[in-house]
Amino acid sequence: MASVFESAIIPASVEEVWAVIRDFNDLPQWHPAIATSAIEEGRPGDAVGCVRHFTLTDGAALREQLVGLSDEEHRVAYRMLDSPMPLWDYLAELRLEPVTIGAQTFAAWQATFAVGPDDEVAVVGTVRGVFEGGLRSLEQRFR
Repeated sequence: MASVFESAIIPASVEEVWAVIRDFNDLPQWHPAIATSAIEEGRPGDAVGCVRHFTLTDGAALREQLVGLSDEEHRVAYRMLDSPMPLWDYLAELRLEPVTIGAQTFAAWQATFAVGPDDEVAVVGTVRGVFEGGLRSLEQRFR
């Protein structure tokens, strides 16, 4: 299994950052690589089990399912259903923790997945880039 972990300090309170990332369908509002997103079957974007279908700015389409959402723990977990990348058993989590000095947030985004040995370097690099891009965008949004 491959894994990716990225983290950042966001210059805003946990509540402010959580309000931006909580809705599973709002990815295009804060991630620069996401062009569009829609929740299938008209379900709400915070319903565990809902599936989002989204398109990247390069035109690639993906589907992910929300498998966990906690307002208390400020965490969202999801699994990949369809992706143009050669990976499987993808499970990811984005969680927020308050920084105890100052109104800041520690954001951690991680994923584990299976990938063939010939594709591992490229896929890990792509996932890392997606996480870095999203975290940098959140950091800039609150700067």
